[in-house]
Amino acid sequence: MSGFEFIFSLFGLLLGLALAEALGGLARALKASHKVRIGWPTTLLGVLVSCDVVTFWMYGWSFRERLVVSWPLLFGGFVVTAIYYVAASLIFPDDPEEWSDLNGHFDKHYRKVLGAIFFCNAALVGLLVVLVGPSPLMTMRGTVLLLSLFPVSLIAIVSKDRRVAMACMVWLILLYPLSALWT
Repeated sequence: MSGFEFIFSLFGLLLGLALAEALGGLARALKASHKVRIGWPTTLLGVLVSCDVVTFWMYGWSFRERLVVSWPLLFGGFVVTAIYYVAASLIFPDDPEEWSDLNGHFDKHYRKVLGAIFFCNAALVGLLVVLVGPSPLMTMRGTVLLLSLFPVSLIAIVSKDRRVAMACMVWLILLYPLSALWT
């Protein structure tokens, strides 16, 4: 077993569980949709977290040659992937039928979820700088993505207006296909 396989046995498990938690919450909400309105805010938050988890997983793969098994890497990776799991678990309520409209649940938890995603992305950028230096961030693509990701995330986190948070989440979601197309 290579060092990367060893490292990613932990990270992949927790990232997969994060996706399963988000999808499980969606499934519970859909089953209760005759009693509860899911709404766009919760849907956008679920899409954003799912895209971010998959992107983090992809970055892990791209770093596979540079990752060296060490306690700081394993513990740091555990912290980040655990935060993803907790964030994913907060998207949907455990019992959607307790809510007539999931917008109330969204209002209660979106700052925590977006703050968690912000932290995970900051950790990812920090790891990128440690492993390959700041040069990928100095490109036009890197600059545009970073200047969109972090300020827009902060606006969504501090905003008390659901519409502002939703607009920010739409912008952030659009960064994923932009990033994929703009190589």
